[in-house]
Amino acid sequence: MVKRTSHRESRCGVARPLDAIGDGWTLLIVRDAFDGLSRFGEFQKSLGLAKNILAARLRSLVAHGIMDTVPASDGSPYQDYVLTEKGRGLFPVLVALRQWGEDYFFEPDEAHVVLVDRKRGLPVRKLELRSQDGRALEPEDTVVRPLPDPAADGRG
Repeated sequence: MVKRTSHRESRCGVARPLDAIGDGWTLLIVRDAFDGLSRFGEFQKSLGLAKNILAARLRSLVAHGIMDTVPASDGSPYQDYVLTEKGRGLFPVLVALRQWGEDYFFEPDEAHVVLVDRKRGLPVRKLELRSQDGRALEPEDTVVRPLPDPAADGRG
């Protein structure tokens, strides 16, 4: 098996999180957690994933602070896996991925699920990237620049 390259030292905000969520199964576990699943068996049934792989992904999510384990809500001897604040922060990422998938991986008349507002029952509005002053931004309107390194100026 090929060892994955760690992005732990990367200054890129896209690369570094891939150590935690760069695996497709991991994002599907997080998706299922947002849908209310919390037990190992629930994740296993939903995903059809081998138990050893699911266990490894859940351990990684806990180790990265994306999920936490808590005593089962029903008082049984089991544990529940719950999203932490860091894990809940993935919600816009999953919404963006879902909307991109709906746009580019389904035929116009092909049936699929859609994310809706629980209160109104209407589809969630398309995510938009906006500037500080409210303008809609496209890729060509942005550039990546490094932040100053506090350690380099002697204060860090």
